Amino acid sequence: MKNMKKIQSHIQLPAKWILILIVLGLLGVIAVHFDNPVYQQTIVRITHVTNSKAKSTTDEFNNEDSTVTQKLTGIITNGRRKGQTVHLKNTYTGSHATDQRYYSGNQVFISHNNLITDYKRDTSVALLFWIAFSLLLLIMQWTGMRALLSVLLNAVLFFIAIEIDLAVHGSNILLIFGGLSIVFTSVTLWIVLGFNRQMAITLGATLSGTAIAMALSWLVITLTGSNGVYYEAMQYVTQTPKPLFLAETLLGSLGAVMDESTDIISSLFQLKKEQPDISAHQIFNSGREIGREIMGPLINVLFLIFVADTFPMAVLFLRNGNSWGYTFNMNMSLGITQSLVSGIGIVLAIPAAAFLAGHFSGGERK
Repeated sequence: MKNMKKIQSHIQLPAKWILILIVLGLLGVIAVHFDNPVYQQTIVRITHVTNSKAKSTTDEFNNEDSTVTQKLTGIITNGRRKGQTVHLKNTYTGSHATDQRYYSGNQVFISHNNLITDYKRDTSVALLFWIAFSLLLLIMQWTGMRALLSVLLNAVLFFIAIEIDLAVHGSNILLIFGGLSIVFTSVTLWIVLGFNRQMAITLGATLSGTAIAMALSWLVITLTGSNGVYYEAMQYVTQTPKPLFLAETLLGSLGAVMDESTDIISSLFQLKKEQPDISAHQIFNSGREIGREIMGPLINVLFLIFVADTFPMAVLFLRNGNSWGYTFNMNMSLGITQSLVSGIGIVLAIPAAAFLAGHFSGGERK
């Protein structure tokens, strides 16, 4: 087990196996496109579309848009009504804020009274998954396969945690997702790095940085009475919002801290390999320097992800006459808080990773 990473790093998948896996993935995408019989909900393949002339509309905030009515003809492709021709109606706007335009060849779900309920998207998802899988296989080979395996296992673990949370009605959400974070980190690092000293050090740095950041955030929120944290901005919350918000923040911070810790400690182990006589103090200083280099870009990545997530709704609030303050409180305050907690975790992970690597990577102590 200790030499797993070294053995796996030398494994090269034969070209014929790579080609076979890619072809099998493509066949899977094709099978998903024709999987209509497995659905219980009625699916219609649109064969003809007639669009009306666009009508311009303006609301009380001077937002301009256009509305188009579509008359759709399609054939039912599954169920007892398979083969029947149906006529549907759809209205969409030029902004596509809450609606969608349909084209000939699209597949849609319909209700019992022939109303469109949703677009059939499984083929698009399967195609994107196949592209990602193929690129990982072609570029990263065995390393890419291990990364993909870790993602799939984490998805299963997340699903199990959600089911447990639903079963206990959200009564122990922080305990559930706190344990999930430990399992997430352990499984990911075990698959990617192997069961060795580097994996243990990275695990320690990740968990310590995340735990301290979360403890500080909980302390500040508790002492201030959650002043300025607008939990009402969390849409469709059906359980106590504060623990749910902290659990969400925990998962977001964990990913960023684990990314940074892995980069720092991997670099330090490579440095130790090239310079066996390096001291623990030198390793610690090198870890700090590496952390300083990657800290800024990583925090900016988190900020840009947050901006991309809140930008559309923020623009919608502003266009409808809301002030910048109200728009920030309802759309950005929670995201900013989570970004700050993640930033604290990123900063704290630097000395933690450097210290643990310096003292447990085999560096000479002077």
